[in-house]
Amino acid sequence: MLGSSMAGAAPHDLEADAEIRGDTLGKEAPKKRLVAENFITEIIDRDLEEGRYPGVVTRFPPEPNGYLHIGHAKSICLNFGLAHDYGGLCTLRFDDTNPETEDPEFVESIVADVRWLGFEPAQVRFASDYFDRFYACAVQLVKDGLAYVDSVSEDEMRELRGTTTQPGRPSPYRDRSVAENLDLLERMRAGEFANGAHVLRAKIDLAHPNFKLRDPVLYRIVNAPHYRTGDAWHIYPMYDFAHPLEDFIEGVTHSLCTLEFENNRAVYDWLLEALRGKVGFPAAPRPYQYEFARFNMTYTVLSKRKLIGLVKGGHVRGWDDPRMPTLSGFRRRGVTPEAIRTFFTERIGVAKTNSRADIGLLEATIRDDLNYRAPRVMAVLDPLKVVVTNLPEGHTEPLSVPYWPHDVPKEGARTVPFGRELYIERSDFQEHPERGFRRLSPGAKVRLRHAYVIRCDEVIKDDEGAVTELRCTYEPDSFGKAPSEGVKGVIHWVAAAGAVPAEFRLYERLFSVPNPEEGEGSYVQHLTPDSLVVKRGVVEPSVRDDPADTRYQFERQGYFWRDPVDSRPDALVFNRIIGLSVTPSPRASARPEARYKAEATAKPAPLQTEPQDPAARLSGAAREAFERYLTLGANREEAAALAKDAALGAFFEAAQRAQPSPQLASWVVSEVARLVKEGSAARLTPGALAELVAFVDDGTLSARLGKEVLAEMAATGQSAAQLVEQRGLKQVSSAEALRPIVEAVLAEHPDKIGAYRGGKVGLLGFFVGQVMRKTGGKANPQQAQALLKEALAGGAQNP
Repeated sequence: MLGSSMAGAAPHDLEADAEIRGDTLGKEAPKKRLVAENFITEIIDRDLEEGRYPGVVTRFPPEPNGYLHIGHAKSICLNFGLAHDYGGLCTLRFDDTNPETEDPEFVESIVADVRWLGFEPAQVRFASDYFDRFYACAVQLVKDGLAYVDSVSEDEMRELRGTTTQPGRPSPYRDRSVAENLDLLERMRAGEFANGAHVLRAKIDLAHPNFKLRDPVLYRIVNAPHYRTGDAWHIYPMYDFAHPLEDFIEGVTHSLCTLEFENNRAVYDWLLEALRGKVGFPAAPRPYQYEFARFNMTYTVLSKRKLIGLVKGGHVRGWDDPRMPTLSGFRRRGVTPEAIRTFFTERIGVAKTNSRADIGLLEATIRDDLNYRAPRVMAVLDPLKVVVTNLPEGHTEPLSVPYWPHDVPKEGARTVPFGRELYIERSDFQEHPERGFRRLSPGAKVRLRHAYVIRCDEVIKDDEGAVTELRCTYEPDSFGKAPSEGVKGVIHWVAAAGAVPAEFRLYERLFSVPNPEEGEGSYVQHLTPDSLVVKRGVVEPSVRDDPADTRYQFERQGYFWRDPVDSRPDALVFNRIIGLSVTPSPRASARPEARYKAEATAKPAPLQTEPQDPAARLSGAAREAFERYLTLGANREEAAALAKDAALGAFFEAAQRAQPSPQLASWVVSEVARLVKEGSAARLTPGALAELVAFVDDGTLSARLGKEVLAEMAATGQSAAQLVEQRGLKQVSSAEALRPIVEAVLAEHPDKIGAYRGGKVGLLGFFVGQVMRKTGGKANPQQAQALLKEALAGGAQNP
């Protein structure tokens, strides 16, 4: 079993691991990107250019307590896609720190879902692989006075944490001695205490405006067996403790989370800074967390609790019910992984603000994918018998019928029998046709798709007056010719001779309203009535010998494939994957059983040809400040942001008075504003910032090192000059000093020199990263790039 086979996997050096597999971190990125450029790719590009990391390492970290849904596919495509685009690695890591809800069944299903989507993890890891390492980190924090065992109840802890207007108050156990804390922690681990008796908390800041930093819980007691480690542990780490440590252990460079974890980033940063250079961790580099918008979609719920409610409430037939938004549901329905990848990589972007995607866009993507992979065949879902009376008994005529329409550049045909007895859709006949009806009725003619024109001459009914059979005549000379006068339309059909009986499952959207979670009442009140309709009909015999995973377009019906669970060769079952893009009106519809009109894909809003003026709504004192900031070097966006925040504006003006720089506005709007939001700017003065920016302006520090120094200045109150001196951070800009390093880097990578000179100029970023790595990030990246270009332009393999 996968879960047990991975037990005991040890942390390792990712660069060495890459060499074993024949990969190389930072290797040449493929030409076709899987992830369109966005704010995360901008961060990665900058990090690589400045040499912060040797390559890109991401991770997809699900908790194995349920099945993945379409929202998880966004994270999978993003994390694995970025690793693909940058020639890096992506780990599939199971965050199995809650023994009461996790199960090997979910591990197996998640691995299958990731691989079904087309991604292969560089490695499969489990948080439980690192339980010993987590515990060592907890011990280190206690020894450093940064963690303590608390024994108040959960309600007491909540009360002591304070409010948005009042700081928290210390627990009576906050000042326990190191020895007492270590003793209690070891006894917690051994299982001496009941659940809830104690927790381990970080000792951070009880007055911090971010509640996550008011002494968060790191470990709790859970006396339950773990599916991988059994009864070995009685304490388990909280998410905020395990997540950053897992990333650090695995060498993750860019830890991507959805926006609900934005406030948790403060704990992430605090913990990694506290453990840098300790417990086997390097001093640098370390991972950083970035947040992106989570995926939501109309006519869908993605809450795990609500999906469980659908299953347990009997509203669906299980987690892989084709109406469910789980990946196993999409897979069983017949949606291809290529369609889902296309949806997330080409149709849905990566943004910083949450929004709700239109399900119509996903449906259009699925149709586009199936249009070029689904051969056209004919199936009749609600059969009405037709007897062609001017054909002899037993007559069968083989017709060669193309699989593909003219607008699909594929070839291929199958043999379809035409005979005296046929089946058509019951809805394609009306004994008393309503106005506008353009199919078969008494005395009317229609063209049989790919075959002849027929005329209805007689209607046969049973004793209750229901139509049971139509008797028609055909026009022998109408095959392949323009229709004769009076032909109403074209309908599909299946000959009775050779017709294959089948069950057809017609799936609708599971919910009837765009947002089932809005409004009063339960979300289940918005379930679509009859979201599954089962029909029993016939399909042409050409499908018998096709591979089981063949997708079809049943003409005039929609896209179908065989249900992988219930279909058998002697009892075919077809799932409708998606309806056709345009459903006729009910009066003209060839299939009135369809219960929803497929929505036309919404057209994107036209691009604005004129940019919005960021200062358009400023007036009075704010407008005056805006104009003043422009004269001090801010651009219009920066000036508007400063004018809208009086405190930031005053900080900017004071910094300009201390030491003017055209870059100060950018630093205040981006970096200082972020520190203010995090509540960590109290020690930073305008003069200190101005001194730091001057170091960046004159080349003493790179922009990346400048941001690192700024964070340390805010934390310690030290000046930029002091930190540059203490850490030896002065940037190396001398060509004489950098040229030998450039030559050494090129000598180590002769294969990449050839590739670069062969036209793969994207490798320049790799070379710059290697120079930055050799200089500990101190090389001036512009100077390094210029020297590399100069050397690579030469003819020698090893300059």
